[in-house]
Amino acid sequence: MRRVALRWATVALAAGTVGSAGLGVRKASAQQVVVVPRQPGGWLGVNLITADPAGELGSYFEQGFGAQLHGGLPLEATGRLRLRGDVGFIIYGYERQRLCFGAPIGCRIVADLTTTNNIFFGGLGPELVLATGTAQPYLNASWGVSYFATTSSLGGSADWGDFANTTNYGDATFAWRAGGGVRWEVRGGRTPIYLDFGAEWHQNGLVDFLTEGDIIDYPDGSITMTPHRAEANLTTFHLGVAFGIPRGG
Repeated sequence: MRRVALRWATVALAAGTVGSAGLGVRKASAQQVVVVPRQPGGWLGVNLITADPAGELGSYFEQGFGAQLHGGLPLEATGRLRLRGDVGFIIYGYERQRLCFGAPIGCRIVADLTTTNNIFFGGLGPELVLATGTAQPYLNASWGVSYFATTSSLGGSADWGDFANTTNYGDATFAWRAGGGVRWEVRGGRTPIYLDFGAEWHQNGLVDFLTEGDIIDYPDGSITMTPHRAEANLTTFHLGVAFGIPRGG
């Protein structure tokens, strides 16, 4: 009887050991199935933008066009909360005049006098990605500066570059922006690529600026400028592409 009981105890112990080992394998297998995708180490993007003036700014120009560069760094493991920085520009006015040099050169050599009305902006702030996957909706906000500047440049009519330029008028202001959009994945992997659609509100406050026709030239070479002061707020809409930067190692 003792031998039989000892055999049954040995079998039970072996079965328990095998069962525990099997359970451990199943747990390990279950743990291996749950794989958290590795997020890129950062993001870079470039956007083409259009600008619609808001309120009283709309009485000075109808629309502007420009470009924007932006980048982001994840602040936690899932990559949904990021620190975002960007810079960009908007051209909302453009004038070009054909000029002849004085005697004896005259109009054998023609120069282009080009004047542009620009808004340069940049900022830093958070970005929150609401969902991951093929479509990634996001919200962002930033604080920084906006610089309204009117510049003139002189170049040859057949040259690519300018040989003289000056800033006629400029005004800088602290500004904040808020917006959102959707990134749509067109390529996955360690370096994903997304199409980026979105909009952003620019709160610039009171700014002094020039528009087309606000610089008057006189025959003696002198000029007069007529600046405006207004709430210079606007909305931008963008279409661009964003690239994921792979982590090292």
